[in-house]
Amino acid sequence: MAMEITQFLLAAQSADANIRNKAENNLRQLQQQNLPGFLLSLSFELANNGKPTESRTLAGIVLKNSLDAKDVSTKEALVKQWMAIDISCKSQIKDLVLRTLSSPVPEASHTSAQVIAKIASIEIPQKLWPELIQSLLTTMTQQDSPASLKQATLETLGYVCEEISHEDLVQEEVNAVLTAVVQGMNLAEHSAEVRLAATKALYNALDFAHNNFQNEMERTYIMKMVCETARSKETDIRQAAFECLVSIASTYYDVLEPYMQTLFELTSNAVKRDEEAVALQAIEFWSSICDEEIELQEFENPESEDSSSSHSHFIEKARSSLVPMLLETLLKQEEDQDQDDSIWNISMAGGTCLGLVARTVGDEIVPLVMPFVEANIMNPDWRCREAATYAFGSILEGPTIEKLAPLVQTGLEFLLNAMRDENNQVKDTTAWTLSRIFELLHCPANGFSVISPDNLQQVLSVLLESIKDAPNVAEKVCGAIYYVAQGYEDAGSSSSLVSPYITTIIAELLRTADRTDGGDSKLRFSAYETLNEVVRCCNISETSQIIAELLPAIMSRLDQTLQLHIISSDDREKQGDLQASLCGVLQVIIQKFSSTDDTKSIILQAADQIMVLFLRVFACRSSTVHEEAMLAIGSLAYATGPEFAKYMPDFYQYLQMGLQNSEEYQVCSITVGVVGDICRALDNKVLPYCDGIMSLLLNDLSSSHLHRSVKPPILSCFGDIALAIGEHFEKYVPSTLQMMQDAAKACAQLDSNDEEMVDYGNQLRRSIFEAYSGILQGFKNAKPEVMLPYAQHLLQFIEVVFRDRQRDESVTKAAVAVLGDLADALGPNTKILFKDFAFFPEFLGECLQSEDEQIKETAGWTQGMIGRVMVS
Repeated sequence: MAMEITQFLLAAQSADANIRNKAENNLRQLQQQNLPGFLLSLSFELANNGKPTESRTLAGIVLKNSLDAKDVSTKEALVKQWMAIDISCKSQIKDLVLRTLSSPVPEASHTSAQVIAKIASIEIPQKLWPELIQSLLTTMTQQDSPASLKQATLETLGYVCEEISHEDLVQEEVNAVLTAVVQGMNLAEHSAEVRLAATKALYNALDFAHNNFQNEMERTYIMKMVCETARSKETDIRQAAFECLVSIASTYYDVLEPYMQTLFELTSNAVKRDEEAVALQAIEFWSSICDEEIELQEFENPESEDSSSSHSHFIEKARSSLVPMLLETLLKQEEDQDQDDSIWNISMAGGTCLGLVARTVGDEIVPLVMPFVEANIMNPDWRCREAATYAFGSILEGPTIEKLAPLVQTGLEFLLNAMRDENNQVKDTTAWTLSRIFELLHCPANGFSVISPDNLQQVLSVLLESIKDAPNVAEKVCGAIYYVAQGYEDAGSSSSLVSPYITTIIAELLRTADRTDGGDSKLRFSAYETLNEVVRCCNISETSQIIAELLPAIMSRLDQTLQLHIISSDDREKQGDLQASLCGVLQVIIQKFSSTDDTKSIILQAADQIMVLFLRVFACRSSTVHEEAMLAIGSLAYATGPEFAKYMPDFYQYLQMGLQNSEEYQVCSITVGVVGDICRALDNKVLPYCDGIMSLLLNDLSSSHLHRSVKPPILSCFGDIALAIGEHFEKYVPSTLQMMQDAAKACAQLDSNDEEMVDYGNQLRRSIFEAYSGILQGFKNAKPEVMLPYAQHLLQFIEVVFRDRQRDESVTKAAVAVLGDLADALGPNTKILFKDFAFFPEFLGECLQSEDEQIKETAGWTQGMIGRVMVS
């Protein structure tokens, strides 16, 4: 197979698509016929210095991809495949890839380092490759090891640390790894390539160093080496060292005090004098410190004496030197940086960090920044004007309204005039700053707004004029209008102030959405998003006629997209994006009109035409559209209620497609939500479709391919269906309740140390309770005895959740509600069960003491329901 595989690997990189495809098929066949033999052949290819570099590199990549995948279920399957391979075959593969580290061909050694890390990610957590770390460390300590081997070994250690958890190594191994890595950074002993690999490896190993950072001597040695490395003459090594400092800032904030003076000098020099790649990391160090202190401030208890024991107030102490340094970076703009939002340079990083400093120190930032603003805002040099505007916009979140109000009220007129500046970048930043002002300081409902009846006309006339400016400026202006509209939501009589301008605002936003000079669809997307917010927040009693006229205009635009001549995939994508935006606007209009009885009839009259359009959009089969059209149909179902039944025969096929779309799981998740909307709208009229829907939902729930985030909504959906069809849900009970019990078991197996899994566990438990609530309520008036066999499991599950301190309030709310539903639906039948489960008085007591009014209220109702059962 050796000669054969070399030829296949080379052919798989051919410029000729036919040769390439044939070679890929041949490789796939070899893999399917004999996986162990295939992986072993790839390892021999990678290890053989006589083979072409191209075939060796691809062999390593294919080998790596046979061990790992981004998709969780695919990854699990690959791990099982590897574990099933004969141990002697695996040992050979591991020996070969370790041997490849000494290859004189950098591409081969680099790829083998990645392969070793992927094998380690499978085997080390299971204690199956205990000798790996020692083997790598031995290479590092051997005097005669060539520099290239040390470089490859350090690279491997870094990758391994990236792949595994700090819990997978014992402390002695961690100590040895850190020693080898830090020694590898030594300037006197190693080449630049080795030192770079060592510094990158340290970055990946820092998460393992918790115990070492608690030891002052070890910590100081590591910090000394990192700081020395940050002064290296090689730019890439300095950059890697600063990346380590950024990680240290967030991981070991609480032990940084003794080093902060040195770190300030180091970062300050880098920001002022170093290459941009290094300076960016130096700024990021201070951004990380801000992030830590903002988080500490959020969780601080002002009444506790030692609440700030871990809060070192580094930003507050450094502010008088740090802020001027950051302000200087704002003057280092690139020409035309406003044309590309993906640009990240020193002025962008400096402004972002300045914003974080403002959030950290609050009012204290204002006197440090305002002299810079005042000195530069009228400077003839555009860079100074733009920097001053950016500085002002960056400090609007953090200081109190009392501190900012006079500055913003004075500055608003100036900024509105600056929208006519001759420089595009100044206008772009001014529009962004205005957007920030309206987002943060325009809230009539809370009693403060920088916009008043006296200046509203001026504000809107400037914005509606500036929306005609260059596309990048217009996009920021859309943001400003968005927040002006949002500020008037729930603002009582103040919301009437903007009503006279709604017609003009809508007209300008539609005109902006039609512009063709944007280059991409970003401006159009912003215009439609802003239009949505204008409709959502307007005073419907004053603007219903205007929105009623907007409805056919949007429907007409959606109809026009169906006539577009589609030639390329690019055309198809643009059509899909436009349809998604228009379906989004229709959804908001439907929701707005459905919110009052006076306007609901407008939607009911247009519902047939709207639904026809949505069905034609579905026929385009574009996933983005599918999502937006699905959401809009959910709103239409809510608006039309039982009348929606007439659309089900035509719509049902698309509902099925959505529920079967496990690849685009967001589409599937939204479709599950729409099933709930339809159940609430149709009640028992949904019955003819329930067999198909339930079958698809149960398939989704048992699928290992479907993203886990869709599974909680599916469980909740069972409750919606049961509530809609009542006693007819009986035939689904055995399979549904089994799934719910399996989900309850799965909750207990989730990693309680993983924050993401704790959140997911809470979603899962809440949805299980919601499902039980819906099913119990569905059977309450007919056949409640169907649920009696499941009552004990439910009470056991509620008790387990009650004992868990990681449950969030939404879980508590759902648990106490289902407890009441159980008593309410099954009545006296549950009396013995409630006597057996003595936890519930304690649980109810906790809920009755809750600060959440809804939990308290639900607990009171539940207490009454159980009380009624106990005296029966």
